[in-house]
Amino acid sequence: MKIKLLLFLAFLFFQNIHTQAQKNEILPRGFSKKELLEMADNQFRKPNGTLFSDPPPGEVRTMAEWEELEALIITWSTGSNGIKNILVEIVRHAKEEVQVIIVCSNSAVVINQLTPAGVNTDNIIFVETQFNSIWVRDYGPNTVYLNDVDEQYMVDWIYNRPRPLDDTIVPPAIANILDIEIFRTLNTPNDLVHTGGNFMNDGMGTAFSSRLILDENGPFNQFGTSNHSEAEVKDIMNLFMGIDEYVLMNNLPYDPIDHIDMHMKLLDEETLLVGEYPDGVADGPQIEANLQYVLNNFMTPYGRPYNVIRIPMPPENGNYPDSSPQGDYRTYANAVFVNKTVLLPIYEEQYDTTAIKIWEDAMPGYNIQGIDCNDIIYLNGAIHCITKEVGVKEPLLINHAKVRGGCIMQDQLIEATIQHKTGISEATLFYSMDTSGSYQTLVMSNTSDDTWSALIPATNEETEMFYYIKATSNNGKQINRPMVAPQGYFHYNVTDCTVATKDIELGINLKDIYPNPASAITVIPVITTKSLEVKIEVTDILGRTMKTIFSGEIPIGENNYFIHANEYAAGTYFVNLKTEDKVFVQKLIVH
Repeated sequence: MKIKLLLFLAFLFFQNIHTQAQKNEILPRGFSKKELLEMADNQFRKPNGTLFSDPPPGEVRTMAEWEELEALIITWSTGSNGIKNILVEIVRHAKEEVQVIIVCSNSAVVINQLTPAGVNTDNIIFVETQFNSIWVRDYGPNTVYLNDVDEQYMVDWIYNRPRPLDDTIVPPAIANILDIEIFRTLNTPNDLVHTGGNFMNDGMGTAFSSRLILDENGPFNQFGTSNHSEAEVKDIMNLFMGIDEYVLMNNLPYDPIDHIDMHMKLLDEETLLVGEYPDGVADGPQIEANLQYVLNNFMTPYGRPYNVIRIPMPPENGNYPDSSPQGDYRTYANAVFVNKTVLLPIYEEQYDTTAIKIWEDAMPGYNIQGIDCNDIIYLNGAIHCITKEVGVKEPLLINHAKVRGGCIMQDQLIEATIQHKTGISEATLFYSMDTSGSYQTLVMSNTSDDTWSALIPATNEETEMFYYIKATSNNGKQINRPMVAPQGYFHYNVTDCTVATKDIELGINLKDIYPNPASAITVIPVITTKSLEVKIEVTDILGRTMKTIFSGEIPIGENNYFIHANEYAAGTYFVNLKTEDKVFVQKLIVH
């Protein structure tokens, strides 16, 4: 109670200090001209760090965005009818899934703007306080959990803009109204400048950012904070956020804010949605270089290569960010999960149709809800940038490495780690070869600690298998993974692996290519027991070589080679692995 009282007194104190009224002017996501002058004149001052600036009292885990949410935060400052309409649509759809927390200077004004649009105040919490900007993604607090699923905390960084109301008032106000203890990276040696738009996390200890975080915390930073090395930055992120593997990628030349949420998004523990430009256009080459760096140097938490889904970065009137005149930094990656709904920025039907289809294929069963963002994207942000998730107080967490392929005549092991602070009473596996019919059920066994497993019985034919997991905690809470099951599901192809298995006797085995059908990065897995000279080629249905993927001596062990399926027209192709003694062939469908 003492901590809460101090927080409330601090909140009132800053309310009295910062009395300027909110204006209709909308600050950009980057620096305004006035703010650039302030930064050049060394006027930035980090927040007062006397309260709540120690790290959490133990090992914590940062929530992934696709986990179960209690609330979604937005800041209400319209500036124009276009931005007002975007905020209204976010509230309209989000309140059907979670509580919506609206930070505003006057709730009556917000209600008067929601009501004509047919949006009532059910499931809305108003936090009347002062703020500077709408970009709550960047300055809002982050949800973390002690010991994976126990006590819920919030963690707040120093905002990288000279916006003291956003930085000092809003995060504690949110924590106060939700009665959640907040920890802030304010004091030496743990003072850290960071933004939510430049942070992407898998909920299992791996996170991604651009190297902007090093620029803003290094020896030439303008924020009045300590000079941190890369190792020190990573140590602070581990201490406050539980990040064990922190992947830092090069800044992009045409993204003025260097926030990765403008071109990337984690869809689950192993899937990266990556924005794609035409060859050689704008940030396309650097995005591709960054992606290859990730694929070649990092694995998923399950020790496997990342699955990559490409999504177009659409032009504006035919112009991209490197055009003259410049097009806006339009993106379909800047979306937000709200439990069973995905709020997706859209711009023009001719591009939106493709983007929505990509999202629907990637997230079966989810409600993909588009919101027109043409009236905000010029400020270098969209849906993700003006929203912030708050996790539930007692998460029922299911982590699972999706099956990527199975063999006929072999049982398929399904394994998951399942956690809740009260423990798990039971877990059930549902599986089917036809989603229009009923699912078969299997009781999962608690094989060790938090691990639960079951075997899907072998089939004697090639098929597609669909499945999902349901867990029940000791206090009766239930959840599915995927959350939208049974409307949504995991799925994999069951194929005849007999021939490929025999080929290992020759010293080499071409395993099943995945994903197949393919539309983006596609993996060619090869296992060898001895060094061999090989050539891997892609040919069309007429046998013409489209591309040589590899040529030379292949090392012993497991090796992954990659095809960029988006480089090929839709249709049927063949992947050929040639040795001195044999040619291995697999069909690849590009859609």
